[in-house]
Amino acid sequence: MPTLAELAKMFDHSLLQPVLTDAELERGLILAREYNVASVCIKPYAVKFAAKLLAGSTVQASTTIGFPHGGHLPGVKIFESERALADGATELDMVVNIGKVLSGEWNFVAHDIAGVVEVAHRAGAKVKVIFENAFLKDEHKIELCKICGELRADWVKTSTGYAETGATIDDLKLMRQHSPAHVQVKAAGGVRTYEKLLEVRAIGVTRVGATATKVILDEAKAKMGG
Repeated sequence: MPTLAELAKMFDHSLLQPVLTDAELERGLILAREYNVASVCIKPYAVKFAAKLLAGSTVQASTTIGFPHGGHLPGVKIFESERALADGATELDMVVNIGKVLSGEWNFVAHDIAGVVEVAHRAGAKVKVIFENAFLKDEHKIELCKICGELRADWVKTSTGYAETGATIDDLKLMRQHSPAHVQVKAAGGVRTYEKLLEVRAIGVTRVGATATKVILDEAKAKMGG
């Protein structure tokens, strides 16, 4: 069984709801430090503040690129990435251009992803590529896994958490099966209990995006007798 500390390092604590105030963002960052999660995924305008508050901890500052629909021009995603990195982000969660994926414009999709990956890796940062599986067929997901493997993205990620559905067990199994070993899998949306966390971990998921971080980890601690 994993330790509580190991489970905590699976979490990207999500602070992306459109209605969050600055005070609520700050409380979320403090919670993330307290629970020593992997990262906080925060809105781009707050990255500099997050990096400052998280300094001295092992919690990474992460943010979104092209969020939530992926429709930004590739050059805009590159600029957004550069600015986020300059502000202190060390992990970027980018959304693919969903319409181009559904159109089968794979060269465009690969170019779009490559721009962000190259900028991030040059700075020593990591990239999670968000598919938004609720809108895709399995063949789209499989091709995206192949592209992300070739471009050496760090994670493939199920969803933004704001579509009709989030991470499903079938999708997580599919993404793990069709991604090379050097690409990790992140589940976003739908992991809300300790049991579900263990279930996705058993599939090979290494990160989860969650707003219920405290609830899940408190439940884990109670069940572990901690």
